[in-house]
Amino acid sequence: MSDTIDTPTTGQKFTAETLGTFVLVFFGCGAAMRSGGDYVATGLTFGLTVVVMAYAVGRISGGHFNPAVTLGAVLGGRLPWNQVGIYSAAQLLGGLLAGAALFGLNHGFEGFSAEGNMAQNFFGDQGTGFAWWAALLLEVLMTAVFLWVILAVTDERNEVNVAMGPLAIGLALAMIHFASMSATGTSVNPARSIGVGVFAGTDAIVQLWLFVVAPLLGAAIAGLTYPVLFGHGADAVAGSGLNFGGGRKGQQFVPGSYEAQWNQGQNPAQGGWGQPGAAWGAPPQQQWGQPAQQQPDPYSTPQAQPAPGQWGQPATAEQPQQQPSQPGQWGAPQPPAQPQPGPGAPGHWGNPEGDDDGRTQVRRPDQP
Repeated sequence: MSDTIDTPTTGQKFTAETLGTFVLVFFGCGAAMRSGGDYVATGLTFGLTVVVMAYAVGRISGGHFNPAVTLGAVLGGRLPWNQVGIYSAAQLLGGLLAGAALFGLNHGFEGFSAEGNMAQNFFGDQGTGFAWWAALLLEVLMTAVFLWVILAVTDERNEVNVAMGPLAIGLALAMIHFASMSATGTSVNPARSIGVGVFAGTDAIVQLWLFVVAPLLGAAIAGLTYPVLFGHGADAVAGSGLNFGGGRKGQQFVPGSYEAQWNQGQNPAQGGWGQPGAAWGAPPQQQWGQPAQQQPDPYSTPQAQPAPGQWGQPATAEQPQQQPSQPGQWGAPQPPAQPQPGPGAPGHWGNPEGDDDGRTQVRRPDQP
């Protein structure tokens, strides 16, 4: 395993969100246009695009593809506020590029008119007659449900396989389309509505306000209420939610999974404080990203072998912090500056015991 962490750059996140939103709007709205608004085809296409692109670039940006999802992630403590501008700009760019591509390509059909035919969102007289206040409430509710699902499946406490997260989110978007397409055309995404709405004529542009306000309001409700209803798996990311300066201080994003990017912080399996290679509770010499050192197991020492610190047994390499014993202590070695005693060392034949002050006096054998 490489010691280098390939952390996604801001440019890479911008590119991932632009590409993901482009695919979502181009294929989702394209399916609605080409199928004549078929519920199953359109709903499943929107859902499948989220699944595919979340698997493709979710590890880089988290796979939002929607300004409402980004707002919900920030208010839910998953993303810092300083990322909102980058994410939203990328999503709007991707949506507009997709709308422009659909606008241009559909002119390949003779007599095509973009006004009212761009799979735009609608309400009132310009749509199915659905009242504006009902459309607003429906979009708020659908977006809130969508964000609750997203925050739940990306919760670090969720024991469901992380690889299933994008699938659950895509299916949620599909079921939302099945429940609301005939009323509003289903937005729950300002970038999706703006991307095609600006090419669909004046009436569509005038109604865009509702499909910007309602999804953002629904996302804000879900983002603020999810931690209250279900709690935080851990402290919020620094600079997120309503606490612009608090959260996981000192932690860095550890890439490698869709869930890790969504939580923008520490995965305990990756090591303390976002550092790779060290687990919680590891010895000090193995923390802070240092590689584990090969050391003998102290518990594998045979019973017949003297343990460290016994008579005549030097300290082992496993105890680098152990201080040497002082002269006069049991089993202590002589200080380096003291000459090594000769044959008359204490304990040998003809050598008397040392004095009370701990010094050894050596006498000639012919002296009493």
